[in-house]
Amino acid sequence: MAGEKSSPEDGHSSRVIRVVFFALLLDLLGFTLILPLLPSILDHYSQTGDGVYQSLQSIVDWFREIVGVPMETKYNSVLFGGLIGSLYSLLQFLSSPVIGAASDKHGRRPLLLLTTVGLIFSYILWAVSHSFSIFLMSRVVGGLCKGNVSLCTAVVADLPCPKARSKGMAMIGVAFSLGFTLGPIMGAYFVLKLVDTELFYQGPALLAVFFSIADLLFIFLMLPETLHKDSKGSSVSSGVQEVGDLLSPVSLFNFSAVTRTKEPPSRQLMGWVYFTYLFLFSGLEFTLSFLTHQRFKFSSMQQGKMFFFIGITMAAFQGGYARRIQPGRQIQTVRMAIIVLIPAFLLIGFAQNLAVLYSGLFLYSFAAAIVVPCLSAQVSGHGTASQKGTVMGILRSLGALARALGPIVASSELSYNQIKSRFHHISKVEIKSQGRLLDKNECQ
Repeated sequence: MAGEKSSPEDGHSSRVIRVVFFALLLDLLGFTLILPLLPSILDHYSQTGDGVYQSLQSIVDWFREIVGVPMETKYNSVLFGGLIGSLYSLLQFLSSPVIGAASDKHGRRPLLLLTTVGLIFSYILWAVSHSFSIFLMSRVVGGLCKGNVSLCTAVVADLPCPKARSKGMAMIGVAFSLGFTLGPIMGAYFVLKLVDTELFYQGPALLAVFFSIADLLFIFLMLPETLHKDSKGSSVSSGVQEVGDLLSPVSLFNFSAVTRTKEPPSRQLMGWVYFTYLFLFSGLEFTLSFLTHQRFKFSSMQQGKMFFFIGITMAAFQGGYARRIQPGRQIQTVRMAIIVLIPAFLLIGFAQNLAVLYSGLFLYSFAAAIVVPCLSAQVSGHGTASQKGTVMGILRSLGALARALGPIVASSELSYNQIKSRFHHISKVEIKSQGRLLDKNECQ
């Protein structure tokens, strides 16, 4: 009898999870098309003489002088890319909690439709970006409107059963894996068709527009509203709390917008773990294209194949392992996955051949498949029914803050290591050219 009674609820939850999975997959396919193309796009705009590009270049030059990076194109590309990536994430840091709180008052479905329309506009701007100014505007609009992930996690958080929420978060992880598997390689493939044209990135940009329009129609036709009317915030103050709670990093780590009382230490700890993990993850994720481009001379297609390997490995772990993790074992599994990150980062950082590189990427993919879904499922249990959007928006905002800081720090470190390697190579050449070998003390 109990099983029969729960069947309608389980069926509804399964339907919601399937719709969220496909909606988020379409969103991420459009988002990831640009990943293997970013170094080439920045190289392209560096030659246009755009005024906005030159203004941002002055910021990069100032930062380069601080960290001691020489004036060379390849180092400039890394630092400039870090600036653009951090700007996008900083905008998400500002908008995610606001979007999440607004969905607590107005519903998940209307906000998803609104943010998807914003993304369509951002991709249209990218497709017609004859100048860096328009390209940058497309990134700004996209950063402000990229609320689909936090809203989809809020939809899953609305599900009443902890087991269904855990499965839903794992399926969101699978959508991420497939998006990062197929999107980059699609972007690399389509750019090859237009490699000799001025707007070589227009094919992937138009494809991103197509995915977003399909996503908009799919959400409109298939996604039910999961926030019940009696669970919606009754006023702006109950849905949004204070603006400072949604924008202050200290308040976000304390989840102050969810409740004004003292927060349970476990929730604060999960916020810090989530932030720290994504700080490290985003640093590697962003600089990986630049590292392989410089160290292994990867083309756009090779970059796409690398992301394909990462994505398919993540999908395998999430589909076969992560979605079966019981709610009571999620924190223990997260600990194990974070420990695995240590050898993963070491292998990738010191890799001098593809075998070592892909061994590190395999371990990295395992950790990436586990940490975010498990932490998201844990945090989704906090807050009342009328606060799930705010809770998941805050979590997404913490991740965005980590992604804003991670690329800057990692790209600076990448540049530093490239410089150190370069000067070490120069010193060896100069020593050999003198026709004698110097011992270690002489070299110093």
